[in-house]
Amino acid sequence: QVLLVESGGGLVQAGGSRRLSCTASGPPFITYSAGWFRQAPGKEREFVAAIDWGGRSSSYADSAQGRFTISRDNAKNTMYLQMNSLKPEDTAVYYCGADAHMTDRAMVTVYPHHWGQGTQVTVTS
Repeated sequence: QVLLVESGGGLVQAGGSRRLSCTASGPPFITYSAGWFRQAPGKEREFVAAIDWGGRSSSYADSAQGRFTISRDNAKNTMYLQMNSLKPEDTAVYYCGADAHMTDRAMVTVYPHHWGQGTQVTVTS
């Protein structure tokens, strides 16, 4: 099965930017739709953004629309989340998810099957 590893988390000031990466190993990453989710303390894991296997279709949560951009480079087996104009409420553990049997739109409401270990993003005011 696919193994997902996130990186790029850290501490950032409000208004700043951060780029997260998710690197996949195992089966060809191009066979998976993938997405980013986040979980703040005491809250459920929520959808942030997702992208289809070819990178031609993407979906965003309202909170991410206009500030975050999801992309992927299948040649590098890597997916990215560029986060701009960060707010303190974006503070969370960010998880990469992937599924070979889901579209990006499906990930808006359904969790994917495979998960990474998460990377912490903390936005200070």
